[in-house]
Amino acid sequence: MSTPTRVYIARLAGVAVFDPNGDLVGRVRDAVARLRPTQRPPEVVGLVAEMPMRRRIFLSINRITTIDADAVVLGSGTLNLRRFEKRPNELLVLQELLDRRVQIAPGGQAGSVVDVAMEASRGGEWSLSRVAVREQTGRLTRRGHLHQVEWDQVRGLSGIADARGTANLLAVLEDMRPADLANALQDLPDARRNEIAAALDNVRLADVLSELPEHDQVEILAALDRERAADVLEEMDPDDAADLLNELPPPEQDVLLDLMEPDEADPVRQLLKYTPGTAGSVMTSEPVILPPDATVAEALARIREAQLSPAVAAQVFVTRAPLTTPTGRYLGMVHFQRLLREPPADLLGGVVVNDIDPLHPTTPLPEITRRMATYDLVAMPVIDRNNRLVGAVTVDDVLDHSLPRDWRDRDAGPLPASADALLDGADG
Repeated sequence: MSTPTRVYIARLAGVAVFDPNGDLVGRVRDAVARLRPTQRPPEVVGLVAEMPMRRRIFLSINRITTIDADAVVLGSGTLNLRRFEKRPNELLVLQELLDRRVQIAPGGQAGSVVDVAMEASRGGEWSLSRVAVREQTGRLTRRGHLHQVEWDQVRGLSGIADARGTANLLAVLEDMRPADLANALQDLPDARRNEIAAALDNVRLADVLSELPEHDQVEILAALDRERAADVLEEMDPDDAADLLNELPPPEQDVLLDLMEPDEADPVRQLLKYTPGTAGSVMTSEPVILPPDATVAEALARIREAQLSPAVAAQVFVTRAPLTTPTGRYLGMVHFQRLLREPPADLLGGVVVNDIDPLHPTTPLPEITRRMATYDLVAMPVIDRNNRLVGAVTVDDVLDHSLPRDWRDRDAGPLPASADALLDGADG
C-alpha cells in the first residue's frame, strides 16, 4: 500500500475510487473500524464507497493499493457489490465520531472531534491512531485551539455521544451534490438527520428535500417549525413543493400554504388541483418563457441563469403576453442548440418550432413518456383548452414519477422498463 501511512479520514470524503483499469467505481463516504475488546484503538477494516444509483458497498482495506486525499485505487480481484450493512461491533468513523464532544487527557480540556486519522503499521494493519480535537472556548468570536492527540488520550470516543454539534459534519457534507447529501442523510439516525437538516440554509434544504424519499421529506418537514417549513417550501420548485404537500393531510397543506407568500403559494395550489399521474400533476409551472419579439441573445442570457435546472434551461417557450403561466397564446418552442446556431439579433418569432403537438394537463404519464422518448425531448409544453401555456413537463420529473415510489430509498430495485426507455430517448 502506498504512502502516506497516516490518512485523515474526513479528507477522504468524496474522493474518487478507481479500479485497476482506471475506471471510476464510486466515491468514498466513510471508513469502517472494528472495535476491540482491549483498550487498543479500533482496527480499520475498510472504506464505504458510494456507486452510481446510490448503492453503498464495502471495500476491504486489503483490496486497496493506493489511498490518499487525491484518489483511492483498488487492486485486482472481484468487487463485492453487495450493499454495505454495518455489523454490531463496527464503527462508521465520520458518521459516529465527527463532532462528538470529548475530553483531552490528562487535563480534561473539553472539545469536539473534527477529524480522525488512520495509520498503517509495519505489518500493514490500519488502526485509528490520532484524533483532531478543537477546544471549546466558550467564546462565540474565537475558535478554540486545535489539538492532534493520540487515540488513547481522548476520553468519550467509546459509547454513544450524549450531544454532538453539526458544524464539522456540515463542513464535510457541504460540497456534496444535493442528491449525494440526501443519500448521506438516510444513513443517519432520525434525530441526527433532523439536526443536520435543520442546520442547512433554506435553499440548500429545499434542494436536498427534493432528492429524499417522500417519508423522509415529511419527517424532516414535520421536525421544523411551521414558519421555517413554509420558507423552505417557497424555495422549492412549485412541482416539488406540490409533491411534498400531497403527502400531508389537507388541513396541514392549508396551514403551510397560508404561511407561504401568496405569489409562491399560488402556483403550488394550482398544481395540487390536477389529477395524480397526469401532465398537470408532474409539470413545472415556471419554464423559461419569452415573447416572439425577444432576441436570440436575450434567450441565451435567460437560459444561462444558474438557478435553472439543465432540463428547464434546454429550451425556451414562446408565447404572447402575459408571460407567466397561464400565458397568452402558445406559439412554440426553441431548443438551445437552435439558439446557438442563429444570429444573436434575430427574433425568436422567426426561429420558433411548433411541429410537435403540446401536452394537455390531463395527458397520462405513459403517453408523456412515449412521446418524449419518440421525439428525443427533455421537455414538452403543456397547454390548456384556450391554447395558453400552463407549464412544461421535463424529463427529470417524468423519471421521478415513472420509477417506483421508493426508488430514492437505499433498497430500491432496478429501473422499470419504461424508465429505461425514457433514458434511452433522452440520451438520443
